[in-house]
Amino acid sequence: MSDTHGKFIWCELMTPDPDAAKKFYGSVIGWTSSPMPAEDQPQYSIFEANGVPSVGMMPFPAELEGQGIPPNWTAYLCVDDVDQTAKDYEANGGTVRRPPADIPGIGRFAVVADPQGAVLCIMTPIPPETPRPEVPVGTPGHIGWYELYATDGAKAFDFYSKLFGWTKDQDFDMGPMGVYHIFAEHGKQTGGMMTRPPEIKMSFWTYYFTVPALDAAIDRINAGGGKVVNGPMEVPGSWVCQAMDPQGAFFCLSAEKR
Repeated sequence: MSDTHGKFIWCELMTPDPDAAKKFYGSVIGWTSSPMPAEDQPQYSIFEANGVPSVGMMPFPAELEGQGIPPNWTAYLCVDDVDQTAKDYEANGGTVRRPPADIPGIGRFAVVADPQGAVLCIMTPIPPETPRPEVPVGTPGHIGWYELYATDGAKAFDFYSKLFGWTKDQDFDMGPMGVYHIFAEHGKQTGGMMTRPPEIKMSFWTYYFTVPALDAAIDRINAGGGKVVNGPMEVPGSWVCQAMDPQGAFFCLSAEKR
């Protein structure tokens, strides 16, 4: 494995109303947006935080309508060989939801699900002429944490560790809620995995966007037509909440102060 295999490199929103999403997230997180022209592709937008690209957005694909898939945020993992990693998913009990395909000028990608059904995208990117600058963890407007709600958190960690080389940073005992498995990619603490509570009916990844202060951001969520579904909560080192945007996409926020 290279030193980029298994690294989170991007995250994007699929939404039925891109214009409304631009307004909502611009208010809540402070993003500005700009179009990324792509020939023969749906309009794609880049959200930036202080001039640095953070995440992307695309219209909800017509071919997915009626399949029970809600608007959603999905992350991309860098892999050395998309075709081989897709085969590795299937060989280890996962599924390929969209076979490997090329995005001209960007890279080769596939949509995959782990054995418990949590979906990610994998990509072998074409190295850009101007690499996107790295930002310190905790920088407002960027993802600060990646979290998996799994049917079985321990088995999920074993799967991702085998395919991507992720390592156990530490286990955090949450009492009745079970064990929270904090993982690292290439030695960097990156996120956590847990066995989902019974009221959550499916396995999925979610992403925590960093904001300067949580309560003010919650006010902006409510004012913009979104809904906080959990929180605010204090966790080690930060305050967090989980929310739905007005179009129904689930997202999370974190902040050092409430």
